[in-house]
Amino acid sequence: MAVINRLPVRRVSGVAGHGLDSRAWPMTLAPVRQLIEGGVDLDPVTVLVGENGTGKSTIVEAIAMAYGLSSEGGSTGALHSTRATESDLWESLLLERSAGLRKWGYFLRAETMHGLYSYLEDHPGKEPDPDFHRLSHGESFMAMLATRRFQKGGFFVLDEPEAGLSFVSQLTLIGQLAELVAEGRTQLVIATHSPVLARLPGARLLQLDERGITEVGWDELAVVDHYRAFLADPDVYLHHLLPSGTLFSKGPDTGRR
Repeated sequence: MAVINRLPVRRVSGVAGHGLDSRAWPMTLAPVRQLIEGGVDLDPVTVLVGENGTGKSTIVEAIAMAYGLSSEGGSTGALHSTRATESDLWESLLLERSAGLRKWGYFLRAETMHGLYSYLEDHPGKEPDPDFHRLSHGESFMAMLATRRFQKGGFFVLDEPEAGLSFVSQLTLIGQLAELVAEGRTQLVIATHSPVLARLPGARLLQLDERGITEVGWDELAVVDHYRAFLADPDVYLHHLLPSGTLFSKGPDTGRR
């Protein structure tokens, strides 16, 4: 994977005298406090991984907005907005950028893709888009990455892009993203629950939990450990979740009735 000598965003930290209330959300989240108080360096590919509620989406949303991207997805020029539900964290972020780079980027988040496609349909560009609404969620996401928006490089923020993607499609997505970064003109910030997507070659992995943000190796990710344990013996997990007597047998019932 090529190294970008001048990253669109080198570091994210809190603005001096930000005024955020440490007793109020999202500052009650340890990863958000660490980001504001200590800052985080970004690589060509930075992947945030953690449980629901640890602040992944809140942080990537704030980074995207601080860069000038719409909270509901789109480019630095998009005005797509339906209902404002985002936090004001973005107003307290300082993005250290490399001088002289064109400020182009794009924000894709799984939960707002349908609305973004409608916005793009109502505001067509010079080059025609695929009919995203006629594609499956996974197909439309892959088609979006293949458009001109992502081919010219820039700063791209992806929030849970694995949603709607099969295992095979996630591998295909890794290939597409790796190809973009290999050209040396693209920087990615990704929030994900997927151990597959977290294996993107060259990615800097940041695990978010109640302790804050910790850089880890892929084998050290909690989600990787959980998936391995579940696949090795799923009944150990299901025994604690399902009513007594509802576990299926290990083998298929091949008897005919």
